[in-house]
Amino acid sequence: MARYLAERLLHSALILLVMSFIVYGLIGLMPGDPADLMISANPRMTSEDAARLRALYGLDQPIIERYGRWLRSALAGDLGYSRLHALPVINVLLPALANTAVLMGMSFALSIALALPAGFAAAARPYSRLDYTLNFIAFAGISVPSFWLALILIMIFAVALGWLPAGGMTIAGGFGDQVRHMILPVLSLTLASAGSQIRYARAAMIDTLRQDHIRTARAKGLSERRVVIAHALRNAMIPMITIIGLDFGYLFSGALVTETLFAYPGMGKLIFDSIMGNDFNLALVALLFATIVTLTGNVLADIGYVLLDPRISFRESEP
Repeated sequence: MARYLAERLLHSALILLVMSFIVYGLIGLMPGDPADLMISANPRMTSEDAARLRALYGLDQPIIERYGRWLRSALAGDLGYSRLHALPVINVLLPALANTAVLMGMSFALSIALALPAGFAAAARPYSRLDYTLNFIAFAGISVPSFWLALILIMIFAVALGWLPAGGMTIAGGFGDQVRHMILPVLSLTLASAGSQIRYARAAMIDTLRQDHIRTARAKGLSERRVVIAHALRNAMIPMITIIGLDFGYLFSGALVTETLFAYPGMGKLIFDSIMGNDFNLALVALLFATIVTLTGNVLADIGYVLLDPRISFRESEP
């Protein structure tokens, strides 16, 4: 297992390296750089001053050389400074990352807790009223865009009913105030991801219930409850691990839209604000953190395969 994890970490590092170059290149091609912003902020700045600024920040160098210099600094632990916040990038990222981890963790746990029992219950009674109802709910969750769902929740619970705040959570508001501000973002992310998970859980359980070992268990006279829980549940969870691992990364990307709409101080809103404010260092590192989250979800999914299915092993097959 140690060798497998080392190989996966190496592959993840290579993917992260390629993604860093792609993201750095795309950000470098965006119109407007720090020197342009300084020039526009000071109308008395001359062209000679602008040239000195570009040379000082290395903006007059080819993008390959600029990327190499940034990569060497990043590997040494220096991620640069945020132009918008006038702080080291890591000092800006850590509080936002903690807020997003809380939001993602709650949404992820709630979506799984709702989707898996609902999908398995629908599969245990196919084409019943319960199955049709859960399928309708799942299709509605899949079809509704996350930004539209967030706006509807704001209109209903914040504008029309006035029960919950529309957004703008602050750290100084206290625990109770933070919980009230988190209800709508958590609900939005949970509903957006639970629909697809219900469909996948239903399909996985139906496929498992058609296997020969399930027919054998039923032929032995076992109750349907025991057949589902003792024999089918573990096998049905194996394909679900892939979906859950992918959804782990999806929640982070979905949080970008949700956090922006609810003004939640997390990584999603931080990425949006940094891109709109041409804070290149902050946007680059934040986007790479999103890549790390997706890669981590894939590695955890592979480990989950082994824990659920003893036939799967990290060891290489013997010749």
